[in-house]
Amino acid sequence: MPVLTGGQIVARTLRNYGVDYVAGIPGHGIWSLTDAFLDDESKIPFVQTFHEQSAVHLADGYYRVTGRPQAAVTSIGAGASNTVIGMGTAFTDSTSVLVITGGPPTHMRGHGLLQELDRYTANDFPKVAEAVSKRHWVVTRVEELPFVLHRCFNSMLTGRPGPVHLEVPMDVQAEAANMELHDLERRIPVGRQHPDPEAVDRAVEVLRTATRPVIVVGGGAITSEASDQVRALAERWQIPVVTTWNGKSAFPEDHELFAGSVGQTGTPIGNAIASSADVVISVGCRFTDWSASSYAKGISFSIPPAKLIHIDIDPHEIGKNYPAEVGIVADAQRAVAALVDSLPTKSADRPEYMAELATLKQQWEEKLAGRRDSNRFPFTSQRPLGALRSVLPRDAIIVASSGNTQGAVKQTFPVYSPRTHLTSGGFSSMGWAVPAAVGAKLGRPNRPVVCVLGDGDFLMTAQEIALSVTAGAPVVFVVQNNAGYMSIRGGQRKQTSRHIGVEFSYPDGAPYSPDFAAMGRSFGIESWKVTDADSLESTLHKAVQSGEPALVEVPTDRDAAGPWVPGWWDFPVPSYITDERQDEYHRTRATEQHL
Repeated sequence: MPVLTGGQIVARTLRNYGVDYVAGIPGHGIWSLTDAFLDDESKIPFVQTFHEQSAVHLADGYYRVTGRPQAAVTSIGAGASNTVIGMGTAFTDSTSVLVITGGPPTHMRGHGLLQELDRYTANDFPKVAEAVSKRHWVVTRVEELPFVLHRCFNSMLTGRPGPVHLEVPMDVQAEAANMELHDLERRIPVGRQHPDPEAVDRAVEVLRTATRPVIVVGGGAITSEASDQVRALAERWQIPVVTTWNGKSAFPEDHELFAGSVGQTGTPIGNAIASSADVVISVGCRFTDWSASSYAKGISFSIPPAKLIHIDIDPHEIGKNYPAEVGIVADAQRAVAALVDSLPTKSADRPEYMAELATLKQQWEEKLAGRRDSNRFPFTSQRPLGALRSVLPRDAIIVASSGNTQGAVKQTFPVYSPRTHLTSGGFSSMGWAVPAAVGAKLGRPNRPVVCVLGDGDFLMTAQEIALSVTAGAPVVFVVQNNAGYMSIRGGQRKQTSRHIGVEFSYPDGAPYSPDFAAMGRSFGIESWKVTDADSLESTLHKAVQSGEPALVEVPTDRDAAGPWVPGWWDFPVPSYITDERQDEYHRTRATEQHL
């Protein structure tokens, strides 16, 4: 058996387990580990980020386009704490990332050494990580590492995906032992989790009685690669398909059965079809308040009286927010395939339902065109997205930030194949998009990757555009500049008729903004600022066709409407607001079905 340090064990194991990149900042608490990545036997490209949060987001973006987990490594203390937003995003969106942090030497724990959290118990950071990770481990001996590392990958690669955290104390990284590394193939199960046949039979019986069924597709369908099976079910039984934020791209949006998205910023057609369904087949969807309009009856869903067939890999989600007529705990791909195989071979015939769907789609297209094709300048939120779609190939990957841009992409930018739309869903992390887009480009180097985000989100991690140069990952960044957090401003205005802390302004109230095109050029990125409506498409075309890192600043009207809001979100109205908003809030809240 070779004599290996803890750092060498970690580095060699990551390489053996298929890790292509390690991202992070090599602070003092992780030096002995990162040094091992220079060994020939464990050499893995190290992507140097400019913030530890971004290292986790980068690995997250890589996973979302490839389905393979990557690693983020950081020091102790502040460096480790900076990973929490990244882990929270991955945890909420069920994506797999391995986060490795250093730790105080085992013989120094509790002494309050540099960057140790020790006032409650010694070395308290693992408790912080516990809330945002699927599992976490703290090793205390170098001999533990081979076992713990395959446990990390077993956790990430089985069941519901999620980030895991591993703390390796500094002395454990440096100490050596005679160790044999473990094969991953013999430490994880083979194949996928199949559904219980009884549950499938019950679901088929429910489907046989449906007159207005709908399939709601969540991120779990993409993770399990169930898109072909969902399409087969939809086509066999003539079922419209709606998507959640993270389910977008699981179903081709130019398909006649695609009915848009659901939720507060879903589409009018998606909410109309889903809320009037008599049977809802949920595939990898956990029914968040965003996707279910805070469970207000008849807005996004009507469960009950609609019957729910709920498919999820995680039994915790079955029945959590809606009662299920049939709950199926299984891999989504296998569960949907079982439904298709068990249904009659003759296709269902729903001419009136299909005609209604077609009419709603035409009405939505007419409404959408008013903003998407507008020549007003500064632009609407939708116009740059329509232009971008026209210059990108079908398989291009779009990475969307939070806020107005996120909702506008959801409604306006059609995608056609899995893993071509990435966004921070349930955690809605600002600052996620830029590093995640770089991770996506590293994972899919032969695909165009475009990161579309507002200026407020961009300023959270703007420095990471440098990675598109230093990591050789040429992303196109499209910054919709409206000088503020306009999504938040819109919500504040609707709720209280005033706003605070959301406009970027000089002391006299005039809009304030950096010169983003100049910023891009200062990072060595070819950059443009669109100055009129006529030059939008040509500028975006140049950026995409360059094949190089690029940035396009797109002035967006502060008062241009963001996405439509056909759904509802439970925003409690302050008691001093006594007009119709208070009445509307309590009237709609009384219909919520989650209690």
